[in-house]
Amino acid sequence: TFDALPGLLAPAIKQELPEIRYAARTDWGTKTLFTSGDKNIYEQGLYTDPDFLKMFSFGLLKGDPNNLLTDPSSVIITNKMAEKFFGSDDPIGKTLKVNNDKLFTITGVVMDPPENSSIKFSWLAAFKIYEEKNAWLKEWGNNGIQTFVQLQNGADVRMVDKKLHDFITKKDTGTNTKPFLLSMNDWRLRRKFEEGKQVGGRIEYVRLFSLIGLLIIIIACINFMNLATARSEQRAREVGVRKVMGAGRGILIRQFFGESIMMSFAAMIIAIVIVFIALPAFNTLVQKKLSFDFTQPAVWAGLPLIAILCGAVSGSYPSLYLSSFNPATVFKGLRVGKNSATIYIRKSLVIAQFVISIVLIISTIIIYRQLQHVKDRALGYNKENVIYVPLKAKMNDHFPAIYQDLLSTGAVENAAVSNGGVLNMGSSSADFTWDGKTPNSQLLVTMEWASPQYISTMGMKLASGRDFYPDISSDSSSIIVNETFAKVVSTKDAVGQLVRRDNGKGKAFKIVGVVKDFVYNDMYKKPDPLIIFCDTANVGTMLVRLKSGQDVTKQLAKVENVVKANNPGYPFESSFMDDQFGKLFQSEMLIGKLSRLFALLTILISCLGLFGLAAYTAERRTKEIGIRKVLGASVTNMITLLSKDFLLLVAIASIVAFPFSWWVMNKWLQDFAYRINISWWVFLIAGGLAVIIALFTVSFQAVKAAIANPVKSLRNE
Repeated sequence: TFDALPGLLAPAIKQELPEIRYAARTDWGTKTLFTSGDKNIYEQGLYTDPDFLKMFSFGLLKGDPNNLLTDPSSVIITNKMAEKFFGSDDPIGKTLKVNNDKLFTITGVVMDPPENSSIKFSWLAAFKIYEEKNAWLKEWGNNGIQTFVQLQNGADVRMVDKKLHDFITKKDTGTNTKPFLLSMNDWRLRRKFEEGKQVGGRIEYVRLFSLIGLLIIIIACINFMNLATARSEQRAREVGVRKVMGAGRGILIRQFFGESIMMSFAAMIIAIVIVFIALPAFNTLVQKKLSFDFTQPAVWAGLPLIAILCGAVSGSYPSLYLSSFNPATVFKGLRVGKNSATIYIRKSLVIAQFVISIVLIISTIIIYRQLQHVKDRALGYNKENVIYVPLKAKMNDHFPAIYQDLLSTGAVENAAVSNGGVLNMGSSSADFTWDGKTPNSQLLVTMEWASPQYISTMGMKLASGRDFYPDISSDSSSIIVNETFAKVVSTKDAVGQLVRRDNGKGKAFKIVGVVKDFVYNDMYKKPDPLIIFCDTANVGTMLVRLKSGQDVTKQLAKVENVVKANNPGYPFESSFMDDQFGKLFQSEMLIGKLSRLFALLTILISCLGLFGLAAYTAERRTKEIGIRKVLGASVTNMITLLSKDFLLLVAIASIVAFPFSWWVMNKWLQDFAYRINISWWVFLIAGGLAVIIALFTVSFQAVKAAIANPVKSLRNE
């Protein structure tokens, strides 16, 4: 499943399908040099159709809405870009030189796309320009651009999907492509598909952290329940007096519920203050620009609702328990026995707290190890010391000269040009065929176009056959495929096999080599079938491998001098491949950070509750501790006495948490083609850590009670 369609589709379906109100195509984003006076600035933008601005709410600030994106010599710019070039002057009618070549007239100014928009641009230009540069857009078999449509009100999405399939099959009789619509509401969070079926996406992370947040609230509620019931003896006399004075159980329940809810509201106010203080630091941590907007109904209505709910839940058991006291029993002296239901409930709640904490500790360790495994595993190429240089203007035409000049600097080991590089192979097709292919079978094949030096520059290894010859014209009909594709084409050796495009009607290409599978595009799944063409007509990136052991700053300066000498008038741009590789894991690294943060918060809240219970336990056993000390018990004996019950609860929690966390994390790991095995020591560390944390938490109160003067303790009793 992929999100690219033929370039001919959008204008055709707008005319043929009455359900389509607007249709627009866009490329995948183009970085272009704009010049005005002495200002030379690269800006990222899109080539698109006029309907684009009718569908999306990028507000038009200046310009005629009926005369936009039709003239191939005009451009629309954002407000921010207008300020860069023209300050406070009106940019309408002014011109910008594009790529040191043509002048484009500014016909519109739009609002800057929001920070959280999935569609980013600084300029918009007519799609006609992109069509003129890319002849392949005229082929129905090439799925290479994004297509957006807006349906008429009341249109049936499933019916439109069927019509789209019938329409594209009519235009391309050999295709097995089944296009379908995806709502923009699902674009950000639900764009993971398998065989055309929606199976998730980032919404899974939203659900995950929502669940963790809920668990943290539950732990806090458990703390309140435990501490409220533990302190019940101190309020027992109050309950007895109120009942004797005529207060019914219902009145007492409402009183205790009210106290709980009031405390919850107080906690909400403190939490809001903490959020305002901590939000800038949190935004820095997660590299986002989150805000706390009280004008949103979810905030001003949701927060009080959550406070009431938390107060009601946490106050439910204490209210029912405290209101059930019998006045006669209370005045005789209330003592909760070791085997009472209240004690068992309290212990169960402590166990539940630590089950959650241990599960989060285990999950955090496994998530971290899995992310490191994906980043550090063998990729099938060497990403170190490789820089990306975007091809601008005539750089591609001058590459043979640039290549020789780079090698002569002594700073460069090798160089090549390709369409997008291993991290961004964006083109694919399902119209390839070969001898022995199963009729009507469909195989989506990724395509890469590159110069003969590509495989050697990237440090890839051949499984069989040969590399491309240095003379590019010698291999114009040759291809190199990866092992995944080779296994589909032939059960023995794919070298020498012919592969045709356009379902057998197009040009035949001979497989001259098979490259060992390497990881590209998606770092988390096994490589898709891949074909590498020895063709530089449509490449966009130069890959330069620097020699190791030299001063990188000086090496980059030499590369820059060569590029500028062969492509004057253009600012030099470059980026290291390992930096680009790291950016692919930004979301996952963020998830790792958040999971560690939430695990720490969960442990902290659990320990606060445990600390309170330990303090109460020590207080209740003051007389016992005093007598034991008089009879010769040591401080160590006292610590053991007060700690063993809590440590037993943590041990029980570990026994419950281990199998559950294994099941959860094993299910999570199933989505990864390259995954770790869950090691036994992870559980040992998590359980040991929980025991140590609990021991330190309880020991403070235990030591405090153990070193107290027994004479004073017995006198107070």
